[in-house]
Amino acid sequence: MPKKDVPSASAHLAAIDADWAALVQRIGPCGLQTMPGREPYEALIRAIAHQQLHGKAAEAILGRFVAMYPDEAFPSPDSILETEPELLRACGFSFAKIASIRGIAEGTAAGVVPTRKASQKLDDEELIARLVSLRGVGRWTVEMLLIYTLERPDILPVDDFGVREGWRVLKSLPQQPKPKELAQIGLAWSPHRSAAAWYLWRAAEKVKPAIDQAD
Repeated sequence: MPKKDVPSASAHLAAIDADWAALVQRIGPCGLQTMPGREPYEALIRAIAHQQLHGKAAEAILGRFVAMYPDEAFPSPDSILETEPELLRACGFSFAKIASIRGIAEGTAAGVVPTRKASQKLDDEELIARLVSLRGVGRWTVEMLLIYTLERPDILPVDDFGVREGWRVLKSLPQQPKPKELAQIGLAWSPHRSAAAWYLWRAAEKVKPAIDQAD
């Protein structure tokens, strides 16, 4: 999120109730790191690479992928479509992810995936509806694009395990809320729901060492 929005986001959330206030005080100012220089096309492919993988594993695969195209900062749609699927498989991508990556490349070439400039003219739900038409691109993937690349301040990815787990931890609940339930609860966090998601991810991370030790 833009740095100028950090103080107001943190203050807004801290004012909701005592639990939020304690979380914000413990974590500190929102540290959501965005990558506004990326084009949506690149961001979508990177999000696909990260699906169901730990960050380091995904970045290793992406490193091998990008290294295949030494003349480009990031492979263009045409370059990807000209690459044999077996070579993409050798990078570590699953066949399903290869199909998704090729679909994003095709969608970019066809104008379905907008440029960063063009995306500024579309609201959140318009972008989601447009991009989930691509193979392998679900709502969560587009929400990550909206938060981390387009710096949209009011996105709450309710399907995200970490976000729901963070709310369970914050409120000491016996189980996670359902996505629809969390969406309703999260209305009170608007217009800073992207920052709220970041704080809930941090809350979920705080319990990982204890969980690992118990195992």
